[in-house]
Amino acid sequence: MLRRLHHHQPESFAFTPANLEWARGQIAKYPEGRQASAVIPLLWRGQEQEGWVTRPMIETVARMLDLAPIRVLEVASFYFMFQMAPVGSVAHVQVCGTTSCMICGAEDLIGVCRDKIAKAPHTLSADGKFSWEEVECLGACANAPMVQIGKDYYEDLTAEKFAWILDELAAGRVPTPGPQNGRFASEPLGGLTSLKGFAKTHEANASVALATQLGDTVKRIDGTEPTATDVMRGASPMPVRKKGAPKARATGAGESDAALREAETVGRPEQGSVAGSKPALLKKPRKGGADDLKKISGVGPKLESLLNELGVFHFDQIAAWTDDEIAWVDERLKFKGRIEREGWIAQAQALARGEGA
Repeated sequence: MLRRLHHHQPESFAFTPANLEWARGQIAKYPEGRQASAVIPLLWRGQEQEGWVTRPMIETVARMLDLAPIRVLEVASFYFMFQMAPVGSVAHVQVCGTTSCMICGAEDLIGVCRDKIAKAPHTLSADGKFSWEEVECLGACANAPMVQIGKDYYEDLTAEKFAWILDELAAGRVPTPGPQNGRFASEPLGGLTSLKGFAKTHEANASVALATQLGDTVKRIDGTEPTATDVMRGASPMPVRKKGAPKARATGAGESDAALREAETVGRPEQGSVAGSKPALLKKPRKGGADDLKKISGVGPKLESLLNELGVFHFDQIAAWTDDEIAWVDERLKFKGRIEREGWIAQAQALARGEGA
């Protein structure tokens, strides 16, 4: 396949401040005179930021590494991981077309791409939101057919499910990555044949859980995101209360439950930084302990833990959420649309009344 610079190019390129600092850190890893070794990391970071490799990006990287631009172009055009043409503003879809996926339905997925995105690969959709290509084995053969969208795998696909995923992305929602047929990971489709005593204690496998925590499936990287290492070390990928936001006051014995609830509630946030408005949150559960939020269909141990971290411990908190407050929670839990789709509010209202407890 002939790979050359696209005929339409932007006028300029610049790393974001955070990405520039990151790039300088990569260059500093190499001894004087060996900076060229950083060419792939810098090109990859540029592509993560912009979506594809442009001529101005190549020229910028060449200046940073004291290389002739042709040397950087040689690298970018040699490795197929670098996109040499514009990609969709929402997502670039890579459909695995190698043996396992092909015999399990990859051609049907390619047909969806042709119908919903563009007839030819490496071509923008009519609205500019999507592009696609067929790629070699992505290493998820046990979960064939599958696609990579942005940074994550969507596995065990049917044409209908894949079309739904594209529709969700087009609407601004990011479906949960991983198996799409109910499998936890890559266990046999017919059920476990060994290790039958295994009890699934998590809502999703580690890969899906981390992808959900990071929430950056199709996000362009600007350098401010927490890394996977950060998250595994306990850093929260979600915004935290800003300095100066109201703190809960201490409460005395004998106060009413309503007064205690109001006293423990963390103040509402500034508007405009993220979608929606902050609901009433608690610094800790009320007397008697937290409700079992897992009784809400769609909430597993991981989501319950994330909700507790936000300050949600009780059914009546969820039951009172408005549309704006649902949007605020969606933004932080990174599964937009799930609260409404699975009817959390109605479930929480019933549970708060003692129904089905």
